[in-house]
Amino acid sequence: MKPAFFSKYEWRYHLAMMPVCFALGNYYLLGERYFVHLPTFLTASALAFILYWSSVVILTIVIRRTAGSAAEGQILEQMLKMLWKLAAATVLLMVFDIWIYSLVPGLDVVFSWSKIWPVALVGLLCDAFICALLGLFYALQQWKNDQADDEKLARQSLEVEFDALKGQVNPHFLFNSLNTLSSLIGADPAQAEDFVEDLARIYRYMLQGGRTELVPLQSELSFLEVYVRLLKVRYHGALLVELPERCSADLMIPPLMLQILLDNAVQYNVLSPGRPLTVTISLTGDRAVRVTNNVQMRHRTLGATGVGLRGLSAKLLTFTPRKLEIEENSETFSVTIPLLPDVIPARVPV
Repeated sequence: MKPAFFSKYEWRYHLAMMPVCFALGNYYLLGERYFVHLPTFLTASALAFILYWSSVVILTIVIRRTAGSAAEGQILEQMLKMLWKLAAATVLLMVFDIWIYSLVPGLDVVFSWSKIWPVALVGLLCDAFICALLGLFYALQQWKNDQADDEKLARQSLEVEFDALKGQVNPHFLFNSLNTLSSLIGADPAQAEDFVEDLARIYRYMLQGGRTELVPLQSELSFLEVYVRLLKVRYHGALLVELPERCSADLMIPPLMLQILLDNAVQYNVLSPGRPLTVTISLTGDRAVRVTNNVQMRHRTLGATGVGLRGLSAKLLTFTPRKLEIEENSETFSVTIPLLPDVIPARVPV
């Protein structure tokens, strides 16, 4: 029955190596007497059993404590550290084992350096082999982890692209817009004409911006200004959106990010003339844009664990190591998006 201390593969390996170590070790120390003299065979085998499993437990602990973080990086450094620890433990164990053999009556083993160093040398060679094998294993494990992280990042990046795609063909937005347009045609034909023009500009930007990795922040703000006009036709004074004035032309952002955050604010909060939802979009001093809204939750608001924000964060990580910053309390919810000054993308007309 396998002890809980060992994994399945460790247990099988040590069981397979046990008779080999018994035979070679006892033959080296006792010679042919080990195989032809029954009392010597039984005594040496019992002693070897105790010493073998004691040594295995000690060396396993050394390996686990040294190699615990090897899969996270710096594999070569970890393996060299493990090698010298294993080497020290192996030499001490060899000295201890031969000393114990020399104390047992009837075995006639002499405790001397000439007996110790050949066994210690074989042990060191085995240690080097084990470290090389574990180094290979951890390198493979790290490669698999890196692949899994890349795939996860790609999936999360696709989530935000999917959110943007949903915005392009959002049936609720289109249905509400058509309802609003229908009511405007009879009441105010001039405003209805402006509404249709704005709707066309919105969808043109969505379709073209969805195929562009980065756009100037000014293009995104100009798009958002038109998008807000459409929303305000429906919500009137229940929605207040504050946009910054013209910004530097070198500030870049992935397209439709601000629209997704604005849509989240509208979706998850109550809007009414008596309790208007205020969304403020402002530039910060560290080349970032912050989207802040007052919290009037209709449902549970989108927090740091939300799929949408994870997707936005993953999208940003494909361009910059700077991360999305999320701040939330009982009164306000804000998301700060780092801007990207080092890429010049194609402009998207608005």
